[in-house]
Amino acid sequence: MKFDVITIFPEIFDFYFKHSIIKKAQEKGIIKIRVHNLRDWTLDKHKTADDKAFGGGRGMVVKVEPIFRSVSSLTKLKIKNEKLKTKKKKVKIVLFTPRGKKFNQKMATQLAKLDQLILICGRYEGVDERVAKYIADQTISIGDYVLMGGELPALVLIETVARLIPGVIGKSELLGERITKKKGFREYPQYTRPEIFEPKPGVKWKVPKVLLSGNHKKIEEWRKKRSKIIE
Repeated sequence: MKFDVITIFPEIFDFYFKHSIIKKAQEKGIIKIRVHNLRDWTLDKHKTADDKAFGGGRGMVVKVEPIFRSVSSLTKLKIKNEKLKTKKKKVKIVLFTPRGKKFNQKMATQLAKLDQLILICGRYEGVDERVAKYIADQTISIGDYVLMGGELPALVLIETVARLIPGVIGKSELLGERITKKKGFREYPQYTRPEIFEPKPGVKWKVPKVLLSGNHKKIEEWRKKRSKIIE
C-alpha cells in the first residue's frame, strides 16, 4: 500500500517513519510512504503556497492550485460533474480538517483495503475550501480540537491503517482476534513481570490471579469483561 503525504513541512515526518514497525514495513516492501513538499508544485520564484483569505481574516490560507497539481501528479484523475475523481477505484484523497468526519477504528479498517492514500495536510488558517469540495474524496478529523496543521493527523492515520495491513505487525493473527465483528478493536488491560511490584515497603501491586492460572477460557472471559470496544 502507498501513502503519499502532501505538506509544507516534509521534515516533520523524517524521524518517525525511520523507526520501529513503520520502518520495518517499508523495508519489507509491505507499505511505501512518500512525503512531498507542496512548494514543489508552486510556479512563482518564491514558491508561494498560501495567500490571504477573501473576506478578511487573521491568517493565511493554503492555495488550491499547488494542491491540484500535486494530486494530479500522484494519481490519474478525471473531472466528473466538476469534482475531481481518481480513475483507480482503490485510491482515496484525504484532506485533514477539524470539520471532517471523526477518524475511528472502523474507518481505518476500510482505508486499509485501499492501494493508495493521498493525504493533504493543511496549515495556517486552513485550506481553500475548493480542495474539500472538488478534490478530496474524504475529509477527516482526529478529534474535536484544532491543531497547527494536518501533519499529526497524517501520522496518526498512517500508523493506525498500516498496522491493519497483513505482515506489518509480526503476529497478525493475534491482531485479528481483537477486531470485532463491526470492525472495531477490543482493548483490554495487560500485565507483565514482575508478578508483584512493591513501590514502597508494605504496598503490593499484584497481577490478577486469573492471568497466572493458565486457564485460557477464564482468561478470555476476564478480558471480555474488562474490554473497551474502540470503533
